[in-house]
Formats: sequence, structure tokens, C-alpha cells
Amino acid sequence: MSSFWSIWITVLSLGTLVGCYLLLRWCLKNFAGVPEGESMGHEFDGIEELNNPLPKWWSTFFLITIIWGFGYLLFYPGLGNWQGLFGWKSSNQGIMTIEESKALTAANLESDSGVLNQYDREVAQADEKYGPIFEAYAARSIEDLAGDEEARKVGQRLFLQNCAQCHGSDARGTTGFPNLTDNDWLYGGTPADIKHSLIHGRKANGMMAWKSALGGEQGVKEMAAYVLSLSGREVNAEDAAKAAPKFAMCAACHGPEGQGSNAMGIALGAPALNDNIWLYGGSQKAVEESIRNGRAGVMPAWLDILGEEKIHVISAYVYSLSNK
Repeated sequence: MSSFWSIWITVLSLGTLVGCYLLLRWCLKNFAGVPEGESMGHEFDGIEELNNPLPKWWSTFFLITIIWGFGYLLFYPGLGNWQGLFGWKSSNQGIMTIEESKALTAANLESDSGVLNQYDREVAQADEKYGPIFEAYAARSIEDLAGDEEARKVGQRLFLQNCAQCHGSDARGTTGFPNLTDNDWLYGGTPADIKHSLIHGRKANGMMAWKSALGGEQGVKEMAAYVLSLSGREVNAEDAAKAAPKFAMCAACHGPEGQGSNAMGIALGAPALNDNIWLYGGSQKAVEESIRNGRAGVMPAWLDILGEEKIHVISAYVYSLSNK
């Protein structure tokens, strides 16, 4: 960290604590011109306002908190480049990649470096305790685990911890993140396909922006009408008819009937357009936006984060959601 930013952070941190102390001192002064405990001369509905000071216990704890803040910044990092009297630092400080983190963690666990790595040690202890359980699960097929209630519960907990942020706690997804319970799959819903998606992640080939190719906004509007008509929606028939011949440009990915790449046996990630299930919204406006600007979805790879054994259990849980 440069000297400028170090000084900047130090001034802000100490200034905040000093400001809190001065604010407390100001609030403890009597500016009312009325002795403490006496009436302020206001009464409403039989309730009289008294000039009472802040509660002693509250102001005392406020002061203790400020003192504690100064003490923390004295002993631990928090003031720019100041390392603190204890010399504490994160075990992964300065680490930029998962590979670097794992390498440093392994080195710290094997040596008595003095670097605090409590979390890493707890993870190692957890792996030692629960590793055999996941090894046993990994030896069974995903279909078998999907029918095991206890395995599904384990998979559900892992899903909630790692996947629910995007797909929702009920796995029904949201705009831009697929619903995992409806058996509508962009890259296939077999156990092998699901596990492959989790291990390697998915990066859509990307849907290009079609505004220019369709001749502008009117062309986008007409194509949206045709796309919506594929799923039986009521649309402007004239607009849809004008766009029908142009849909050949889209058929390479979505299929001639809008059945999607997965239905054609090709894992392009191009969704079906004839089932009224919409990843980015199925309103006229949302479909027009997709056509106008294009779409490109990305799901990260989880192998380095969770490991294959845990992914195996999550795959079983996800598979069970659409095969109840």
C-alpha cells in the first residue's frame, strides 16, 4: 500500500474514533438552560418532559467501545501499513488465486510458520472427519444417491451454501439463472450432464445482438412477436409473419421450430423457444431486449472449490429435484 493511502486510511480510522468521542462529549453537555432532572416546561396528555441526561450505562459503554477501538488498532492491522504490536496477518494475505491459496495453506499446515490459519486447520479437521462419508457417497451412482433421503439432505445443505445465491434456496432460479426443478435443461439433465456442468462450469457460446441484422427496432419487434408465437402466445400476426422467414438465422442454434439445441442433441446452451419457459423473462419487452442486445450466461466451475466428491452429492440432489 502506498504511503498516501496508508495515511488516508489511518486518518479516517482514527478520525472516526475521535469524532465519536467528541460527539459523546457534546451529547453529555446540558444546552437546554434547565437544570438536569427539572421540567422543560412541556406537557402533553399528562406527560411532562424532563431534562434528563443520557443514561449513565449507555454513555459508559459507548466510551468503552471507543477505547476498545483504539486498543484494537494498536495491536492489530487497521491503520494503513501499521502491522500492529502483535504482528498478526491473514494466512492468505496477498493471495490472488485459488491455486496460490491452496499452496500456501499446505505449507502453513506443514510448518510452524507462526501465521494464523485457524480456518485452514478447521477445514482440514472437517475433511478428516467427513471425508470418509463423502468417499462412500462418491462410490455410489448419482441415481442411487438421488433416492437416498440422507444423501439428499447432505446435497441440499451443500446446495444452499454454494448454489442458492444464484438459483435460489428452492432451486427455482430467477432472471438469468435457470430453474433446476422443471426438467428444462440448457445442457442436458442426465446425471452425467449435471455433474459435468458443476465440475467444469458453463460458458454460453453467447447470443449475438440482432438489431442490425434484423434492420433496426422494427425488425426486433417483429422477431419478438414470432418468437412468442412459437410458444402459443397471442401476438401481432402481421409482425410475426414478416419475421418468420428471418428466423432461419436463429434456427442454427434454437432449431427450426424453436425446440432448442438440447432437443437437437447439441449442447450449445441455446434454450427452447416453444415451451413458454424463459430464462431472461417472457414479456414482449424482455424478449425484445434479448434479441436487441444478445445474451451471454456464465456459470463458474466448482471442482477446485468443492472437489469432485461433494459435487457428486450436489449432482444427486439437483437430479432429484426434477425427477421426483
